[in-house]
Amino acid sequence: MTRLHLFDLDGTLMYGSAAPVELSRQLGLLVEIAELERAFSAREIGPPEFAMGVHSLWTALTPRHVRAAFDGAPWLAGIRDVWREIRERGEYCAVISLSPSFFVELLLEWGAHAAHGSVFPEVPFTRPVDVAGILTPEGKLEVADRLCERFGVSRADCVAYGDSMTDAVLFEAVPISVAVNARPYLAERATHVYEGRDLREAYRLVDVARPGVETS
Repeated sequence: MTRLHLFDLDGTLMYGSAAPVELSRQLGLLVEIAELERAFSAREIGPPEFAMGVHSLWTALTPRHVRAAFDGAPWLAGIRDVWREIRERGEYCAVISLSPSFFVELLLEWGAHAAHGSVFPEVPFTRPVDVAGILTPEGKLEVADRLCERFGVSRADCVAYGDSMTDAVLFEAVPISVAVNARPYLAERATHVYEGRDLREAYRLVDVARPGVETS
């Protein structure tokens, strides 16, 4: 049996932060992004409005800022180790995030089989954002279904890792889910709950539940 492991990014692979926050940090716009994040969390705006908001904020964003934000982000420990082990098992790992694709896709360098984010124009921006390319929670499930087809698995073969309400649709669609440093709403709906800063420990919750794996 093979599996497809589906990872959220913001708050899941990244401890206590998010790609938009780290990108905004590079531009000295933490106050402005905090207000957008607050409005999004309060459901005052949705993913398209959030995307247009950050697009307006990031007029000075360059590839150098993107790389610095990625390299300096508070990533969980062990991400590459987990993805290496998944690959060695003959399984698959992918990242699906509402954050900008130009940031999310950098995780391919760490061994993800696939990385999908909201589609933004190339940096620096010379074009407006097309809201048709902005992912929603329901859109994350559509991406997951396409990945299932690509890798020859079904939803029944998937494990989802996430932290917030934007992951709830995916959690409901797959048999195994891991709430990683998650809000109570999602933790209550997860198969496993993990609090900490090491993805290897979160992954092990799934691994020890695998048929034929002994626990000690």
